Amino acid sequence: MVDFREATIRGQAPDKGLYFPMQIPQLSSSFFEALPSLDKTALVLQVMKPYVGETIDAISLEQIVAETVEFDFPLVKINEEIYSLELFHGPTLAFKDVGARFMSRCLGYFSKAAYNKTTVLVATSGDTGGAVANGFLGVDGVEVIILYPSGKVSPVQELQLTTCGLNIKALEVAGSFDDCQAMVKDAFMDADLNGHLSLTSANSINIARWLPQQLYYFFAWQQWYQMGFRTAPVISVPCGNFGNLCAGLMAYASGLPLQQFIAACNINDAVPEYLRTANYQPKTAIPTISNAMDVGSPSNFVRILELFAKDHQKMAATIAGYSISDELTQQTIATVYEQDGYILDPHGAVAYQALLQYQSAHPSAKGMILETAHPVKFPETVEAAIGKKIPIPESVLPLFQQTKKSIPMQANFAALKDWLMAE
Repeated sequence: MVDFREATIRGQAPDKGLYFPMQIPQLSSSFFEALPSLDKTALVLQVMKPYVGETIDAISLEQIVAETVEFDFPLVKINEEIYSLELFHGPTLAFKDVGARFMSRCLGYFSKAAYNKTTVLVATSGDTGGAVANGFLGVDGVEVIILYPSGKVSPVQELQLTTCGLNIKALEVAGSFDDCQAMVKDAFMDADLNGHLSLTSANSINIARWLPQQLYYFFAWQQWYQMGFRTAPVISVPCGNFGNLCAGLMAYASGLPLQQFIAACNINDAVPEYLRTANYQPKTAIPTISNAMDVGSPSNFVRILELFAKDHQKMAATIAGYSISDELTQQTIATVYEQDGYILDPHGAVAYQALLQYQSAHPSAKGMILETAHPVKFPETVEAAIGKKIPIPESVLPLFQQTKKSIPMQANFAALKDWLMAE
C-alpha cells in the first residue's frame, strides 16, 4: 500500500500494475443535497480530498484545485434528446487539461521536498501530449518527455506538444500509439533507467492524471439538475485508453446518481466485444479519423475490471458498448451540423452515434455526450463533413507562427533507452 504522493511520483507500481484506491470514498448525503449549488472549487475539494489524504496541506490543495478548474465546462443542448458536455474550453482545447493541470501542480508541490529532478515520461495518441506540455511547462524540478506516433496526430495537436521548449521535449516515434505506450511501460520497468532517472508517467495510468477526470461527471450532473431534469442521464463517453470512462465509474461508485454509461469506441473495439461476449482480446490498434481513440489494448480496462470485481454481468448492465466506423462518424458530423447546427469533433461524433443507437433501443432515455476536443483539432475530417471552414479560436492562432521541434525515434524500447541514458 502507498499514499497519494508515492503513487503520483512512481506513476506505475513495481509489478507493472496500476495503482487503485484501497477504498472508494462514499460521498455524504449532505454533499449531494448541496451539489446543485456548490461552486467548482468547493465541489472539487470535497471529491478529491479523500484521495489526496494528508499528502498535500489544505491551503495548497485549495490553490491546486482552483487552478485546475479555472475554465468552463458548459453543458450545451444539441437537440431535445442529446446534450454535449464541452470539455474543450481549457488552454489546449481538450478534456485532458484538467488531469494534466492537477497532476503537474501536485508533482510540483511534491518536488519542492525532493532533491532530484523528476522526469515525466508520457505517450500520447493526440490530446494528452499538448495538455501535459501546457500543464508542466516551466514547473521547477520536472522535465517532460512526450512520445507521439509520427503522422498520427492532427496538426494542431502536434504543434501543441512540439513547440513549448523549456522543460518539454517531444519524441516523434515511427510507429503507433500502442508502440509509444509499450516503450513508456518498458522504461518504468527498466532497472538501469530507474537508477539513472527519477521517472513518473503523466498518462492516465497515473492516478493524479486519472482521478480528477471524475469531476466532469459531477459538473455534468450539476448542470443537468439545474436545467430541471430529475431523471439521471445516460452518458456516452468516447473511449481510447478508458481512463475517462473509468473515472466516471469511480464517481458513480462514490454515489453520483447516473443512469447508464456508454463506452463509445471506433473500430478499435476490444472492450465493446468483451461487453458483448465476456471474452477480452486486446488487439493491434487500427488508425481511424478519431485518432485519440486508436488504442487496441487500453491500460485502464484493468481498473474497470477491478471496480466490478471482474463480474462481467454487472459490468455489462452498467456499461453499453458500441463500435462506430469512420464512415458513420463522418456521416454523423454532417447530419448533426445540418439538423442542429452543432459541430462535433470526430470523437464526439462517435459518442453521439453510440448514444443515438442506445436511444433507439431505449426511447425514453435522455443523455449527453462528452465532447472531449475542439473540432479545430481535426480540420480535414470536420470541414469535409460540414462543407465549411472551422473558425480558429484565438488561443490557437499563435501556434501556427511557431516551428515544430521533435526528435525522431524508432518504435522500439532499445532506442528510447539509449536516448534516455544519454540525457
